[in-house]
Amino acid sequence: MATSTLSPVSLLDTIGRTPLLRLERLGSAVPGVEIYAKAEFQNPGGSVKDRAAAAIIREAERSGRLGPGGTILDATSGNTGIAYAMIAAARGYKLKLCVPGNVTTERLRTLRAYGAEVIVTNPMEGTDGAIREARRLHAAAPDEYFYADQYNNDANWRAHYETTGPEILEQTDGRVTHFVAGLGTSGTFVGTGRRLRAFRHDIKLISVQPESPLNGIEGLKHMETAIRPGIYDDRLADEDARVSTERAYALTRRLATEEGLLVGVSSGAALAASLDVAARLREGVIVTIFPDSGTRYLTESFWQHDHR
Repeated sequence: MATSTLSPVSLLDTIGRTPLLRLERLGSAVPGVEIYAKAEFQNPGGSVKDRAAAAIIREAERSGRLGPGGTILDATSGNTGIAYAMIAAARGYKLKLCVPGNVTTERLRTLRAYGAEVIVTNPMEGTDGAIREARRLHAAAPDEYFYADQYNNDANWRAHYETTGPEILEQTDGRVTHFVAGLGTSGTFVGTGRRLRAFRHDIKLISVQPESPLNGIEGLKHMETAIRPGIYDDRLADEDARVSTERAYALTRRLATEEGLLVGVSSGAALAASLDVAARLREGVIVTIFPDSGTRYLTESFWQHDHR
């Protein structure tokens, strides 16, 4: 009888180790400068948030704050919620999510397909309104939930310190000179940035925000006017780039038609900041994060814009 060579893994074991893609066309404007994007949409839950959600849940299990049959509670604009929902379904937890009413139809349907209970909050208040509702629910019944609190949970940024940062160093053979990432919870930028800075102090760290509080760059926060995440370290960035909604939309469309990458608008914003950095260099290796797939935004009207 033949011996099986299969090596089964759990769902959580498939998170991370995402490809690092060189942008061959949009990233080639400056000779001597290479631009790479971490393809976080390749995670099993479809986004970079799989890393943080898995770390938050594992830490809660280890500490005893989340036990068998427990209920996870958090606020989300969509991607972390989908990651929670995927993991909760796989591990037998209940899940309650506070989500702003302006998230895309695709993300709401995905959350419900995984079995999550979704509380839709005022779209005009964005993720801040969802955060306030999650805090209210937890305060009213603190023993009923494990409040994951992704915006203030150190397991969020540590997930990237322990995984995303080391992966980038390995995939670039330590050649990375600039790291560019958007600010939402800020976990990706803070954790990865701290790990890269620990490796080599002269690696430049560039955070990315929308240029105004009224924007259409889903997943990113305008820090001056939003509820500030407790894990955000504003001393870390060498530069804080601001990107307009229109430019993020335009580059998101171009990534699909010129690079074959169907990604979300926060990826377009990250590329915009990366291109601005590249324009000031003679040589360098820029790494940015493409957080999720464009398939979660296909009902958004910006795809219909004539981009020829």
